[in-house]
Amino acid sequence: MTDLSSFPITKKWPAVYPEQIQLYSLPTPNGVKVSIMLEETGLPYEVHLVSFDTQDQLTPEFISLSSNNKIPAILDPNGPGGQPLALFESGAILIYLAEKSGQLLPQDAAGRYQAIQWVMFQMGGIGPMFGQLGFFHKFAGKDYEDKRPLARYVAEVKRLLGVLDARLVGRSWIMGDDYSIADIATFPWVRNLIGFYNAGELVAINDYPQVLRVLDSFVARPAVARGLEIPAR
Repeated sequence: MTDLSSFPITKKWPAVYPEQIQLYSLPTPNGVKVSIMLEETGLPYEVHLVSFDTQDQLTPEFISLSSNNKIPAILDPNGPGGQPLALFESGAILIYLAEKSGQLLPQDAAGRYQAIQWVMFQMGGIGPMFGQLGFFHKFAGKDYEDKRPLARYVAEVKRLLGVLDARLVGRSWIMGDDYSIADIATFPWVRNLIGFYNAGELVAINDYPQVLRVLDSFVARPAVARGLEIPAR
């Protein structure tokens, strides 16, 4: 039987199935990237809820696995060379799971790097900027008298949506005909922008018809529908 007892995180979240990938997460746009990926690939995994309500992400056990105290994180008992591998950062996890499964990442070198570039576009642009817009539109930032920060983020989100919309013209998915980790990285954030942040009107989302078209295709996938609810709150 696989022994994960040397990893402190397993003291707080014991593994019932230690031979499976252990996922530590919450159903946020970053968290669901990994649950969707695991559902799409069929890799066996066990899920553990990291509750922000009880600040689980700040506990020593979680930080022992995720140095940046952010979800999601995974512990793969069957990592490279058959040794356990702990990973945080959703983009890194997507790339790792794609390579482990041989799925959802182009096999040719050029296509692989192009897909990774769009994952990085999401990690460095869409995620941080959409998140800042959410803060200034829905959360405490909405009470700031100075509206320049919100205006700045609205303008940048519109610019990013324009980049994405232009990329999707004539394409079924970001990489063309084939669904990939680039889509899994990106569209949970688009969905969150419109739904959870209620910012569709603010950013004139109807001006980006290609983005809306592909978002509809994304949420219609059965694995996406399942992954969006994992882990259950």
